[in-house]
Amino acid sequence: MPTGGVEAFDLTIMMEGAEMIRRNSKLFWSVAPLALLAILPAPRSASAADKLVGIHAARVMSQSLPWIAREAGLFPKYGLDFELKYIASSSMVTAAMLSGEAEVGLVGSVGIIQVVVKGATDLVFIGGVKNVLTHSILAKPEIKWPEDLKGKKVGITRRGSNTHYFAVQAARKLGLDPGRDFTFIQTGGEPEMFTALVSGAIDAAAMTAPMDARAISQGFHYLVYGPDLRIPYLATAFVTRRSVIASRPQVVAQFMRTMAEAAKLIHTDRELTYRVLAKELRLDDRKVLEAAYNSEIKALEQRFEIKREGLEAVLEEVAQTDPKAKSVKPQDLVDRRFVDEMEKSGFFDRLWAK
Repeated sequence: MPTGGVEAFDLTIMMEGAEMIRRNSKLFWSVAPLALLAILPAPRSASAADKLVGIHAARVMSQSLPWIAREAGLFPKYGLDFELKYIASSSMVTAAMLSGEAEVGLVGSVGIIQVVVKGATDLVFIGGVKNVLTHSILAKPEIKWPEDLKGKKVGITRRGSNTHYFAVQAARKLGLDPGRDFTFIQTGGEPEMFTALVSGAIDAAAMTAPMDARAISQGFHYLVYGPDLRIPYLATAFVTRRSVIASRPQVVAQFMRTMAEAAKLIHTDRELTYRVLAKELRLDDRKVLEAAYNSEIKALEQRFEIKREGLEAVLEEVAQTDPKAKSVKPQDLVDRRFVDEMEKSGFFDRLWAK
């Protein structure tokens, strides 16, 4: 594997982590019995709402749909009592999904695909939100050219994350060797990366909306403007377990319809989106919000399509450390039933006709 490439997960450690969560989480035991309700018609009253726990892995615009749905009151509308958890670590997100700590997730795809390749085939993608990378590399004013990164510290959220993958790909395009020419610094999340950049703890950072626009407002500049590169990659997707689909298909369908309406809102209601991002990210600069929205919204899928080239790009990256990824077919990673149902039933058409 080239220096600086995306690290592979150890499935044994992942499964041990999942078992630890299963043993110790009260949440698992309170949620699991509700799977029996999947055979009943979906309730619509708040008092009889279906409990569902979800995870998102980054505090960014592309993973803000649950925030939008919560602000707009969509979960009760679709008969859901939804709890959202934030876990910045891709390995812990995957462990939580495998253990039953959460039943649905809105995450980057690489961590999921790595463990599926290693045998955790219960995990499956059910919808796409972003099929290209829109990260950029932001740098201090004195770093004017790519070669100025040599010997510097470049911030990413975590190794194996979308920010890491983008930084590796961008560096290679620039003729740099990640890990030899510069050092990656893991910050945990994009808000934390912004703080590290402003404080001088790092010299540059791989960021996406809205933190890239916020960094620009603080005097940093684009060393690499990622949206122009249009690098194929399943950057943000909905994931669940096949066993959850088998036991609670109606609940997963309710969740996906909720997210579909949230996607309609994020594309058509700027003021709601700005309000939600400002509240969740403690970001009140209108110009920053507008710049972030304008750059990111064009990359977000309206009907949750998962593009083959995005999956293939992730599989190619994973294959650098696990050759078994070469034998995995992109279509085997996806269950399209919920997206197809919304298309065939006319739900999408009615939603976007409003």
